[in-house]
Amino acid sequence: MPHIWIVEDDEDIRELVLYALRSANFETSGFESGDAFFSMLHNKEAPSPDLLILDIMLPGDDGLFILKKLRQNPQNKALPIIMLTAKGSEHDKVKGLDLGADDYLSKPFGVMELLSRIKALLRRSNSSAASNPTAGNQPDISYKNIQMNHTRRVVTTGGSAIALTFKEYELLYCLLVNADIVLSRDKILLTVWGYDYEGESRTLDMHIKSLRQKLGTAGEHIKTVRNVGYKLGE
Repeated sequence: MPHIWIVEDDEDIRELVLYALRSANFETSGFESGDAFFSMLHNKEAPSPDLLILDIMLPGDDGLFILKKLRQNPQNKALPIIMLTAKGSEHDKVKGLDLGADDYLSKPFGVMELLSRIKALLRRSNSSAASNPTAGNQPDISYKNIQMNHTRRVVTTGGSAIALTFKEYELLYCLLVNADIVLSRDKILLTVWGYDYEGESRTLDMHIKSLRQKLGTAGEHIKTVRNVGYKLGE
């Protein structure tokens, strides 16, 4: 049974999420601060989290600092992390995604959407882990000055390596293997995130924005197709 951890200082929100997770048959642990979270994380007798829900506004170290600290540890590179952000705080969303968050939800959020995001991330994480041993058998992919070495999971533009988060890499891979094909938002969300939640989400838009910035001039190859989605190509 997946074990979900949440770091949220608002007791009402924390308890609501914990109740919803337990009702959905997840194992759960809740923490009000980063100190409490890391204390449990370093406890060798405690179960490791399969997914983390992390609020940004926390007493002491904020969620972005905790996220950065987690991603610096190779053992936590693949841990799915959903950030909780204040409504309209685009700067925090972009920074969170850039530091390695897999997804985010703006407060206030619906419990059913949160559960859907959690299930989708867990499915995607399990699928990626299962397919990882065969990654070396997959051919490298390129489009103009963008090269992806799938064996090493390395992306370069003009010979320079680009540091991408797990989801940014998956998104670019989706675009590369479908070069010059217009992909709908729903198709990309289903392929990269596995969403079965039929609701509006800016997660994809924020990842596209971050991916374009990291690719530099090569990011211009990612085109927005109004009212449809995105494509990599002219």
